[in-house]
Amino acid sequence: MQATTGGKASPGTVPPGTTATLPAGSPVSGSSAGGMWLPTPQVLFNPDLRTSVIMIPGLCGIILVFVGTVATALGVVRERQAGTLEQLAVMPFRPADVFVGKIAPYFAIATIDMVVIVAAGMAIFSVPFRGSVAAFALGALLFLFVTLGIGVLISTVSQTQGQAIQLAIMTLLPQILLSGLLFPIASMAAGVRWISYLLPLTYFVKIARGIMVRGEPLGALWSSFLMLAVLGAAVFALSVLRFRRELGPAR
Repeated sequence: MQATTGGKASPGTVPPGTTATLPAGSPVSGSSAGGMWLPTPQVLFNPDLRTSVIMIPGLCGIILVFVGTVATALGVVRERQAGTLEQLAVMPFRPADVFVGKIAPYFAIATIDMVVIVAAGMAIFSVPFRGSVAAFALGALLFLFVTLGIGVLISTVSQTQGQAIQLAIMTLLPQILLSGLLFPIASMAAGVRWISYLLPLTYFVKIARGIMVRGEPLGALWSSFLMLAVLGAAVFALSVLRFRRELGPAR
């Protein structure tokens, strides 16, 4: 892109009679007025500036957090109060088997919810889906594994359903407020910004918006995928340790 100006030059402007060259494919255009180059930004991925295009991918994560954390925590605590979990202690199951068995039904329910949410966002709010479905599915599965693991972990330290709900809300609010869904992470105070990088929703929001809105490939979002995998492994290890201590079979 090139622009030629004429007239008197002023500090910070293109000299008169010269040509300003912008990189090919630059998202900035402009015009010259009185020798001053006036850039005009072009919005590439959401030119209409619709809020739904930005919010729907993040809301998918919010709903999955509710389903994965709250429902899982309440379900497992209810089984503990009914005495069914203690029966597993006398069965030949490893703690990892118990953990996977407890999250499996909620994993299936959350997966169906995810498909419904994305389809509704595309059909009702005309949210684009420009990226790879396989990459989005991988990110969603990693995110579900983390949220379901957090729900199981909460259930292992809760004695009643009231405790489980309170602990679940304590993990939900920071993810809603500090994940970058409502406020940009760069604009947060340094004292709380570091918390954002410990929240799984932070990385899912980046993945969802990157794939659905910008059509980014898997390689461009590898760091977010890696962090979700690390968080999932950490939650899985902690949950297995809790099951081994309290609910695992005595060996």
